[in-house]
Amino acid sequence: MDYLVKVEAVSRRFPLDHSYVSALDDASLRVSAGEFLAIAGPSGSGKSTLLNLMGCIDKPTSGRIVLDGQDTSALKPARLTALRREKIGFVFQTFNLIPVFTASENVEYPLLVQGVGASERGKRAAAALESVGLLSRAGQRPDLLSGGERQRVAVARAIVHRPALVLADEPTANLDTHNATQLIDLMRDLNRSLGLTFIFSTHDQRLLEHTPRIVRLCDGRVVEDTQRQEVSHG
Repeated sequence: MDYLVKVEAVSRRFPLDHSYVSALDDASLRVSAGEFLAIAGPSGSGKSTLLNLMGCIDKPTSGRIVLDGQDTSALKPARLTALRREKIGFVFQTFNLIPVFTASENVEYPLLVQGVGASERGKRAAAALESVGLLSRAGQRPDLLSGGERQRVAVARAIVHRPALVLADEPTANLDTHNATQLIDLMRDLNRSLGLTFIFSTHDQRLLEHTPRIVRLCDGRVVEDTQRQEVSHG
């Protein structure tokens, strides 16, 4: 089977004084296109480290990660940047929106970096905002949006360039229960309707209840990989 993501015996160590600390230890997993998958575990278990490695933001100390058929450990920095820009969308728990940009301009930004023309950028940003239910807020800056709305703009930005993979790091961490539930339903709808692959880190039980596959980490190791029957939605 061809997998979208292959994490093969990956470790990541960071120097500490005269020794090192191991954030990830011999972790392996495979993800098919179209999956909706949670990386779960307590703080310090290695969730964010694993997402950063899959997102080509960092490189493993040992092992390898293959993304859409490309061994990322063998790529030069410029090619890694291009792969990240073309194949991956990111959603951050702190939203990471540009304060002086409108919602539409924030969503357009990945397309601007790719050199897409203004007319096409506008069309695709509008479609992305419509898909997250925020087209009517396209002209508003982030400070005029609620936390839930800002996170939905972040999702629209993550999907506007039609990535192969969306990575979300603790996407519901700064949201109340109502907005967290709305965001979960939105991501699941986009996963189903567009066939987008979602991998997200979380220790939020609200999110795990909607997730058909959960990979659990503890002390940098994969300790459980559970595939469940299709979960109830909404």
